[in-house]
Amino acid sequence: MRVLRGLPETPPRRRFCLALGVFDGVHLGHQAIIAAAVEMARRYRGLPALLTFEPHPDALLSPEGAPPLLTTTEEKIALVRGLGVKAVVILPFTRSLADTAAEDFARDALGRRLRACGAVVGEGWRFGARGEGNLSLLRRVGREMGMHVRGVKRVRARGGLVSSTRIRRLLAGGKVTEANALLGRPYQLRGEVVSGEQRGRTLGFPTANLSLPAEKLLPADGVYACLAGLRKLRPAVASIGVRPTFERRGERRVEVHLLEPPRPRDLLGRALTVRLAARLRGERRFPSVEALVFQMEADCRRARRVLAKWTNAGR
Repeated sequence: MRVLRGLPETPPRRRFCLALGVFDGVHLGHQAIIAAAVEMARRYRGLPALLTFEPHPDALLSPEGAPPLLTTTEEKIALVRGLGVKAVVILPFTRSLADTAAEDFARDALGRRLRACGAVVGEGWRFGARGEGNLSLLRRVGREMGMHVRGVKRVRARGGLVSSTRIRRLLAGGKVTEANALLGRPYQLRGEVVSGEQRGRTLGFPTANLSLPAEKLLPADGVYACLAGLRKLRPAVASIGVRPTFERRGERRVEVHLLEPPRPRDLLGRALTVRLAARLRGERRFPSVEALVFQMEADCRRARRVLAKWTNAGR
């Protein structure tokens, strides 16, 4: 799959059929837009492609309220590859881009630089300076440039509209199962395994400590049943939180205990993938190390039961 960072100086030989948007999460709503772009590309013999932005536009436009990311750029690329996308165009979201008139963006970026034969957006998507660009403008410009344009209705699931904001809210409340249903897959954390204090090993529960991108959203503190590994994912238990039994004001950490080998010493310095299945309980302070160990044993037993049902259901 081609990955272009910025607009190409030379227009591509094969015309692009673009899915346009931020696509944070690549959730069910985003997947509907991408599927429409892939189908349109097949009809008009274009190259199915995704046009997105880095960083998230809110990081520039309203930095104090910028949301944590459901997917990093690398995760986004990996996810859309599996949806039939053959090229990804990542535009740096700069002040200059933010101030570009919507019609100028459509004519220059989509028409001249990318030679788009098609563009697919969510019906409510806005773009360009002051958010003046919308589906109606894109259709008008598209007719003049010979670019087919389609708007996709927002997807509903679990009693409401599917959106990145809704998914973030669910994860912040620890409702991983509900968030997974809207994502269409398990919520994923991926980070380098770094050295820890090895306290888990002394307790009989060695853990892999993950270093994650600062902008990545962490679900609510607690203990989660998950699958984790390098290539092959294995049953595991993840702890997210500040470890209140040992520290009063610790920083939030992600620690993963694999229920099957390899052990954490084999993972140090490598990128570990963690897919969360369900939240087992919230984080709490225990009166003694013995009480904590007793609870951890119970957590592992419950995680095995949850994961057995989860994998048997085709997850």
